[in-house]
Amino acid sequence: MTQAEYAVHRGARGDAADEQRRLDEVRRYTVLDAPTGAFDKIASLAARIFDAPMATVAIVDSDRVWFKARHGLEGVREIPRDPGLTACAVPHDQPYVVTDALTDPRTAAGPLVHGWPGVRFYAAAPIITVDGYRLGSVNVLDTRPRRPTDVQIATLQDLAALVMDELELRLSARRTVAAERERRADAERLARTLQRTLLPPALPTVPGLHAAAAYHTASVDEVGGDFYDLFPLDDGRWAFFLGDVCGKGADAAALTSLTRYTLRAAAIYDPDPCTALANLDTVLKGEHQGDNPRFCTAVFGVLDAASDGSFTVTLAGGGHPPTLAVRADGTVEPVSTTGGQLIGLLPNPHFVQVTTRLDPGDALLLYTDGLIEARTADGSMLGEEGLARHLSAHAARGADSLLATVHKLFTDLGTGVSDDTALLALSVPPRPTSPPAQENR
Repeated sequence: MTQAEYAVHRGARGDAADEQRRLDEVRRYTVLDAPTGAFDKIASLAARIFDAPMATVAIVDSDRVWFKARHGLEGVREIPRDPGLTACAVPHDQPYVVTDALTDPRTAAGPLVHGWPGVRFYAAAPIITVDGYRLGSVNVLDTRPRRPTDVQIATLQDLAALVMDELELRLSARRTVAAERERRADAERLARTLQRTLLPPALPTVPGLHAAAAYHTASVDEVGGDFYDLFPLDDGRWAFFLGDVCGKGADAAALTSLTRYTLRAAAIYDPDPCTALANLDTVLKGEHQGDNPRFCTAVFGVLDAASDGSFTVTLAGGGHPPTLAVRADGTVEPVSTTGGQLIGLLPNPHFVQVTTRLDPGDALLLYTDGLIEARTADGSMLGEEGLARHLSAHAARGADSLLATVHKLFTDLGTGVSDDTALLALSVPPRPTSPPAQENR
């Protein structure tokens, strides 16, 4: 490379293409129009080393010199690039010194020389990128002519190198933050997509019943292990389930998929709720043996419609919180399967089965433990009783009303919610009321 080519590469103003590359570097480091306290300290240190009244950390833009930091130049944030002291220093790789700016033809016309504050002495060390582009310089200014020592000049170079190191660190930090944001965005998109594949896209229509479901995520970039489903059986009845597998992420997603499809297949083979959970227990133990067992909690139920519009509901639970029955009169009753044990973990787990009835106006709410383990304002857990009180106080009626009430509860709890929650609500529409008979006239 010739000396002329080398000068172009290093950022000489005379080559428009190379000057544009230099300006691109200035923008890549985002150093303009953003004063930074760390650089103020460097300017102050430079002034102290030279025993000078003024010092700056300056960045040269296309048409101006921007003072990223300044000492002793209050009220001056930038100056025109041509003519200017710092602009003259840009083409130089080594420290640039003007012992008397008033008599030096390179700087005599500068606004800081002829105007306030009357600069006579100027020393600059270039701020040079790893690729050799000069972003600006660290400068020391005085109102009297003088000659710096070799030690002062060497120290000024060290300060310019510190500025460049700081800019590199900040650039690296911005890249890291941007990469992390992109990673999180990709993880969120993947989690949302994967989560959707683990849940039914829509609940089927059950004659005489209204069903609604929701999934509240505690972390947008992590796949949870909560699940639910509602589907017809061959004999005209309907089956449903809701549960929660242990863990988060890909392992939990795989276990959720296995659990959901196993329960569906088990119901086709034998829809008895306890039998369905027992079959799931067998499958989980067969798939996940050894030192890393995988388990879940679940409620499995069967709906049997009666001619009067009511439904008989048979529920079996394994290690799962009680289902809540919200009666037409506003009473909230737990339908408990307490005593049912975790699925896939114990040698011979016990599952508990109960039966209840849904009359017109009644509803069932199934939920995973993320709801009742949420923290209230005083730091205590909401708990099963707290949830029941909330539903009763808000007079929730019907499947949609139940979910809306719980959604409002999640909003009120805010940061107290730390786990995903799946919700499934089933309600029987109330009987229509007959209009009052009109009196004969």
